[in-house]
Amino acid sequence: MVREEEKYLDGLIDVALTEDVGVGDVTTAAVVPKGRKGLAEVIARDGGVIAGLEFTQNLFKKLEKELKIGTELQDGQKIQEGEVVLTIEGELEPILRGERVALNFLGRLSGIATLTSKFVERIKGTKSKILDTRKTTPGMRLLEKYAVTVGGGENHRFGLYDMILIKENHLAASGGIEAALRAARLYVDEYEGQTKGRHSLKIEVEVKNTEELKEALKFSPDIIMLDNFEVEEIKEGVEIVKRSEVEKGEAPKLEVSGGVNLKNVREIAETGVDFISVGALTHSPKTLDFSLLIREVYE
Repeated sequence: MVREEEKYLDGLIDVALTEDVGVGDVTTAAVVPKGRKGLAEVIARDGGVIAGLEFTQNLFKKLEKELKIGTELQDGQKIQEGEVVLTIEGELEPILRGERVALNFLGRLSGIATLTSKFVERIKGTKSKILDTRKTTPGMRLLEKYAVTVGGGENHRFGLYDMILIKENHLAASGGIEAALRAARLYVDEYEGQTKGRHSLKIEVEVKNTEELKEALKFSPDIIMLDNFEVEEIKEGVEIVKRSEVEKGEAPKLEVSGGVNLKNVREIAETGVDFISVGALTHSPKTLDFSLLIREVYE
């Protein structure tokens, strides 16, 4: 992990702890003798795919670096209900102070990884790849997109800065597909010139129907997004792109977005599209339930 990411994640821990702890954990301060030590376990209350173990350990270590934290698991492994996923030994005050925040992160990230793994499993054997979107929790995008990869998915763009994605409102504001794609190509050429070819930007455009798809193909974007297409329309779109590839010797990748769920994702993948983006991975996963229990108290 690069230094910038470490700094960002450390700051995220600070924000979350400040939100929960405030001026102090008054309950623990009132009833738990200062300096008392013990052993706690983090237990899965749901089965699924675990994600966020290292982040959770870093959170507890930030509260008390002397805590001894152990696990036999790695992110991406399947866990069962009732399984111990983490043990924490040492002073009980910081363990109790970090309990809820740690479990919130672990549950959220594991929920994303678990849902992603279900989508990935459904399309197994096809060439399609499951992508996430920018529909993430504010401030948690880096972690949530990481959880998608833990579940076997892949990341779409991280933000507005690393890819040109021309959507409906951009088309309305710029004058349509032709105007937008011509302007985007000029921008990319200038951008690559300024960076001396060290950095590049892919161009993707969203289309609403096959007529817009045909128009977009004239300007050779890297990716065309078929937005809210029915399966039969997707099949037609794939054939249109195949014919274009024969004529021009190249063709953009195809992405499907909108209305994708576990029931229809296999049928969509079997049309032969390259990517299927699923907003639900990060905007509506079921959070996995974890609990922390103190198993031993040392006098």
